[in-house]
Amino acid sequence: MTLLNENYLNLQGSYLFAEVARRTAAFKKAHPDAQVISLGIGDVSRPLVPAVVDAMKKACDEMGRAETFRGYGPYEGYDFLRSAIAAHDYQARNVDISADEIFVSDGAKSDVANFQELFSADARVALQDPVYPVYLDTNVMAGRSGVCKNGQFEKIIYLPCTAENNFAPQLPKEHADLIYLCSPNNPTGKAMTRAQLQLWVDWAIENKAVILFDSAYEAFIRAEDLPHSIFEILGAKKCAVEFRSFSKTAGFTGTRCAYCVVPRELMIYDKTGNAHAVHDLWLRRQSTKFNGVPYIVQRGAEAVFSSQGQAQTREVIDGYLENARVILQAAQAAGLTAYGGENAPYIWLKTPAGITSWEFFDMMLDRLQLVGTPGAGFGLSGEGYFRMTAFNTPELTQIAARRLAGLK
Repeated sequence: MTLLNENYLNLQGSYLFAEVARRTAAFKKAHPDAQVISLGIGDVSRPLVPAVVDAMKKACDEMGRAETFRGYGPYEGYDFLRSAIAAHDYQARNVDISADEIFVSDGAKSDVANFQELFSADARVALQDPVYPVYLDTNVMAGRSGVCKNGQFEKIIYLPCTAENNFAPQLPKEHADLIYLCSPNNPTGKAMTRAQLQLWVDWAIENKAVILFDSAYEAFIRAEDLPHSIFEILGAKKCAVEFRSFSKTAGFTGTRCAYCVVPRELMIYDKTGNAHAVHDLWLRRQSTKFNGVPYIVQRGAEAVFSSQGQAQTREVIDGYLENARVILQAAQAAGLTAYGGENAPYIWLKTPAGITSWEFFDMMLDRLQLVGTPGAGFGLSGEGYFRMTAFNTPELTQIAARRLAGLK
């Protein structure tokens, strides 16, 4: 008899976005003539920019010639891409991150999900609530959660982020080993300030905790006083790992390329108190379980940092931010309380009194043929809220906004 990993039985229902897709597909099947507009799952609508496409075409040609063909690449990623990332995303902001602290991967989702493997099954996990479901679910799979009671897992430390605290996570009153932070946040659209992040870094150093910092949406930050990286914060290299992605920055959702930054000075400890470099452990994990991102894709990612790539991707991001402004304005015109949409591609709506987030989902789909994401799928503190994304086309976003504005 083959036994299963019973931690999987603790997972609550289906994966959030799979359930959104299932309900949407059922509605479309029942209403084949309806024009359903999705502002739900955060996929992009704009194509890869010309600089990226040109670089990938050139790389394809290289792969078709014996003298320039490449097989397996470095587990950490090619030096040309790691150096471009370090120079543009960190050193240009006076942040001391070197190329050899960067690991290229096939997605921030994969990295965030896999990184928890480095830590003990007994590690206490703290995470924002509401939160991107992958943070929680992968720790449930690993056995760190305990059982779920009244919508929350008994061993997880929840950090409520609601309108009452301006969606800012407060320091835990109990010890945590791993802290998941996301800024700009998915789903609330809230970006953390330097002062807020400094509090977390200082707390993590004092408590020998590790911050897993998801900054997949940093390219949407336009406010000059907001940090783009946790490594802009004094001491962060001693306590943090950062995850970034080309998915929303450059439209790589279907192309798959991301990276994480693991500082060499970040340490974790064994049972006897001996320190071990997280950088070396992650390299060991990646070299065992991952064969790297294709050369063609990494050349495309490198082109994002060219002068043409920067101008072209910024134009795309500006377009998504304009979509966010349009949706936010429409929600407010409908009399809804709405947040986010300024330094992030997400708008976080408060559902009308007495209407749950899944009821609001069904109402939006039935009455307006609009798809969003119920806040309850992001955690207990997400109940009573509803997420909408800015990643559709400008034309469909305008149609969606007109429908939404008429919700009154």
